[in-house]
Parts: sequence; C-alpha cells; structure tokens
Amino acid sequence: MIKRLARCVREYKLPAVLTLIFILGEAVIETLIPFITADLISNIKDGAGMPQIVQTGLLLVLMALLSLACGGIAGFTCAKAAAGFSKNLRHDLFAKVQTYSFANMDKFSSSSLVTRMTTDVVNVQMSFMMLIRTAIRSPLLLIFSVVMAFVMGGSLAFTFIIVIPVLGGGLLLIAKKAMPAFHAVFRKYDRLNESIEENVRAMRVVKGFSRENHEKEKFDGAAETIRMDFTRAERIVALNTPLMQLCMYFNMVMILLIGSSIAISCGGDPFDVGQISAMLTYGVQILMSLMMLSMIFVMLTMSAESARRIYEVLGEESTLQNPEDPVTEVVDGSIDFDHVSFKYAETAKRNSLSDIDLHIRSGMTVGIIGGTGSGKTSLVQLIPRLYDVTEGCVKVGGLDVRAYDLDTLRGAVAMVLQKNLLFSGTIRENLRWGNENATDEEIREACRLSQADEFVMSFPDGYDTKIEQGGTNVSGGQKQRLCIARALLKKPKILILDDSTSAVDTKTDALIREGFRSYIPDTTKIIIAQRIASVEKADMIIVMNNGAVEAVGNHEQLLATNDIYREVYEQQTNGGGQNDEE
Repeated sequence: MIKRLARCVREYKLPAVLTLIFILGEAVIETLIPFITADLISNIKDGAGMPQIVQTGLLLVLMALLSLACGGIAGFTCAKAAAGFSKNLRHDLFAKVQTYSFANMDKFSSSSLVTRMTTDVVNVQMSFMMLIRTAIRSPLLLIFSVVMAFVMGGSLAFTFIIVIPVLGGGLLLIAKKAMPAFHAVFRKYDRLNESIEENVRAMRVVKGFSRENHEKEKFDGAAETIRMDFTRAERIVALNTPLMQLCMYFNMVMILLIGSSIAISCGGDPFDVGQISAMLTYGVQILMSLMMLSMIFVMLTMSAESARRIYEVLGEESTLQNPEDPVTEVVDGSIDFDHVSFKYAETAKRNSLSDIDLHIRSGMTVGIIGGTGSGKTSLVQLIPRLYDVTEGCVKVGGLDVRAYDLDTLRGAVAMVLQKNLLFSGTIRENLRWGNENATDEEIREACRLSQADEFVMSFPDGYDTKIEQGGTNVSGGQKQRLCIARALLKKPKILILDDSTSAVDTKTDALIREGFRSYIPDTTKIIIAQRIASVEKADMIIVMNNGAVEAVGNHEQLLATNDIYREVYEQQTNGGGQNDEE
C-alpha cells in the first residue's frame, strides 16, 4: 500500500528530497546551539572578556538565523511536495474510477468514492507532510540530542534512557485503543455523505412531501454518531499529552537534583552550571521530539484507515478488460444475442436475463416492450459491454463484443437514457460531447431532428445558454431532446433509446423517430418504450417478461399472437394512452 501511494509523489520528488536535506541542517544546528551556549556560560564563569562573549554571541545568532532559514525553506518545499502529492493522488483516483465497469461502480457507493477523494486524501496529505518534515526532524533531533547529552552529562544522560521506553510503550497502547474508533468513523462518514447526496438529489421529493424535518433529524442522527465516535477516539488520544508532561517533568527533576548534587559536591568539576543548562535544554529537545513523534503517531493512526480506503480504490481492477489484440473497427450495426444469460453479481440467486436468442440486422429499427423489471435495460447494457454476459455471447458487427477495443465499441454505440444528464456549461458544449469537432450547422441540424432547435433558439443566448449542474434549468422533455441531439451528433452504428422520449408528447415523439429515418438510415435503432405508439412502426418488436423474450414480431403479428402486447395496446388506446402528454 505504501509503495503504491508513494508513486503519486512523481514530479515532486525534488521538493521532498530538499525538505529532508534542510530538515537535517536544522536539526544539526539546533543540537549544536546548547553545546555552544554551555561553553559560553562556563567561559563567563571563568571570567571571559567582552570580545570573547560578543564573538560567541554572534556565532549563536548566526546559527539561529541559519536554523530559521533551513526551517523556512523546508516548510516551503514540504508544502509544495505535499500539495503536489495530493493532486497526483486525486488524479490517480479519478482516473482509476473512470476505468471502472458498472460492476465495479456497484461495489463502491458514489458517496464513498467522494469521501475517499476528499476527506481521505486530505488525511493522507497531512500525514505525508508530517512524514517528510516532522517525522524526519523529530528522530534526528532526538538522536543528536541524546548523543550530545551523553557528551555533556555522561552518566546523567541515562535518565533519558528510562523515560523513552515508558513513553514509547504508552503511545503504542494509546494507538492500539484508538485505531478501532477511527476505523468506525470513516465508515460512518460514507453514510453521512450518502445522506447528503440523496437529500440534495431528491430535494423536490423532500419538499413535495414536507419531509424536511424528517431529513434534518436523520442527518443530525448521523452527525451525532460521528461526533460520539470521534469524541471516544480523541479522548483516548488525548492521554498522550499528560503522559508526555509526566516524562518531561520527571526528566527535569532528575537532572536538577542529580546534576546540582554533583556540581556542588565536586565544586563544579567536571560538572558545572553550563552542563546542567545544556542538559535541561537537551532534555526539552528530546521530550519535544518525542511529543512531535506522538502527534505523528496519532496522525498516522487516523490516516492509516484513509490510506487503506484509497488503496482499495486504486487496487480495484476493472471487471472489463481489453483483449490482447483488440479489434479497432466496427463494420456495421448488426447485433446477435446467442443464448445469453446474465446476472449482475456472481452471488445472485437468479438471472436478470435468461437464454436470450435474438438476431438484429444492421439498420433495423427495433422496439422493446415490457413491464418494470422485465430486463429491457439489462439487455441493451450488454451491447456496449457495460457488463459482460454470464453465459452465451453478444455480437456486434458479427464479432463478440469482448473482441473489441472498449473505446472503439462504445464509440460505435450511443445510448440515450430516460434520466440522461447534462453537464454544467453551455448547450453547445454539452452537445459537442457527441462530436467535439461538430460545426454549428451540424449542431443545429441534430437539434432540429430531435425537435430541440425551437426551444433552444427561444432562449436569449441560444446555443450559448448556460446549463446549470445536472441540467436543472431545463425541463425533463427539453433535457431528453438535447440528449438525443447529442447522441445523433455521434453518428453511431447503433443508437439505443432507453425510454428516452417519456417526457415528450406523442407528436414530438413521432417527429423524432421520423428524423431518425432520414438522418441515420443505416444506424441500428433500438427503442425501449412504454408507449406502443413509440414502437408500432418498428421493423421488429421484442416483448420481454421476467428476463426472457416473450415474443418477437411486428405490430400486426404481435396484436394477433401475443396476449401481453395486445393487452398493453388495448389499455393505451381505449384508456387514452395515445393522447398527447404534457
């Protein structure tokens, strides 16, 4: 895990290395200052003159300035390396998620992925910053201070050897107790973010049912649970401060008692006031180093769970992979389902699709009718290989979809969903998702065919009208027509409309289908619909029921032979289902 995360440093290795170099310089200077100070005190006691005192004083000032400069430069390079590391880490996470199949996405909730790319990355960034700066500085200062303490105080320095194991053991025990609490907190962060995301997306429903107070209570409950867990964890971690203070004061008392006794009994030889002063300073440096190490230990304890969650995303391999020698051209839009069965998870007890055997010629218009849960969407998702079949095979252009390069295959298939999304930006920018090189005339032509041009031109800014995030400033029918225009600009071999005209009236629906016939006659068009009127003129109509193909035929054939199709048709025609919808 550490090796994989370390690869995100990349172009920021130099600032990280420079941080280590300047931190080394700062630590060396800081441990030399008490040594020179002790020598100055001894010289003053022995009657040193003012020139010698000034000379030593200037040397101490120069060393203090050098230490300050090293610390300042280290802070700058450390910030640059840590910020760059987190940028690369977010990039790698986002790029990895883009390679995921739908099956991989089903494994991680969207709220969990957001938490991992934000909160978890910040935690790991803070740990990285502490590792390359404080976690290097503190051990160096600790080692140098212990060495200099033995040089200055001899056997008196053994007091440090006593407190270090006590402090280290206490910190390990604290971390062991705190880790499970932090582990639980991050899982609950996912649930909190999920509640926020769900509430924001369903705000119209929440307000429509006047459930604001219920949602507030649910959010407050999730936030309170996190507060309690964090309080529990921080209460344990807070024990490191009194433990540090206990060790520090014990050390100071021992040095003062033993050191003063030695100095008085020996008359200042070989242990004097200067040495006692240096020992106290080294004692503070040693214990401050240990305190900083304890803070690092706490931060690493917190971020270890974040690092594991990030590594989980980076280590996840897509369930869909390109073959070794992929085909990079789709010759036509013919589609064959050869005894296909499919289920979303290996552990699922029943198939979503069972023994589908269909053969669609290139350029055909195919309608798919069926009730909710009949497997219509599952069927079409296998065509661009959003999922892989469980049994059998799906062929496009006469080849198994698993033989194609994924980008090539998906570039030949355009899908328009019932709840398609528009992205923040202008209408023109959204439409160019279908073809980034489309001219303004091609954009307008696609919009005319999808019956979108009229309402777009009614906006003051026309095709330069800004679309809010999620397309919230256009109606459902307008959004669907723009999404259809976006798909037409792609000029695909296969166009799939998954109930994507549900928000437009039947007249507009008929005009859109007529535009398909004139604009993309050679494209295979698959139309999933709830309205018979949307598919009755199709070359082939597929009736699905419980994940299986119930019947295949044209409108007249199915009216005569299939009870499900006939029942739906009669309900819609007799009940006014073909009247224009608002």
